[in-house]
Amino acid sequence: MEYLDQGLQLGEIARKVGVDRRSVRRWKASIQKDGPEAIRAKPLAGRPARLNQGAKKRLEAILLRGARAAGFSTDLWTCPRVVHVIQKVFGVRYHVDHIGRILHSLGWSPQKPQRRAVERDEVAIQRWVQADWPRVKKTPHG
Repeated sequence: MEYLDQGLQLGEIARKVGVDRRSVRRWKASIQKDGPEAIRAKPLAGRPARLNQGAKKRLEAILLRGARAAGFSTDLWTCPRVVHVIQKVFGVRYHVDHIGRILHSLGWSPQKPQRRAVERDEVAIQRWVQADWPRVKKTPHG
């Protein structure tokens, strides 16, 4: 608005503000029709969240305790499991496809579990890597 009041050309205003000239023209028309309030930023309300910030913090605390603590057979959190916990604890039903957005808002990201045998012996593996691997490893012919 200040640039318009100074009498600057629309193209010059657009360059200074970093928008297209047509946007400045639209803003100018809105100001002339409805006044300066017409171009003020208006937050989009959208649908209110079913879980408030306090509930999200409680959910995160539950998630951090692990899936076993929530009654599941493994410690792997899946979206259907999170849906179940939210419905049980908060009485709120979410579609499983929406859970990823909720978890992302808490700073969580999807992870693939490492597939390792339960019988895996880390000490024996380390011993083999240090003792046997150098012996069986092919050496370049020089």
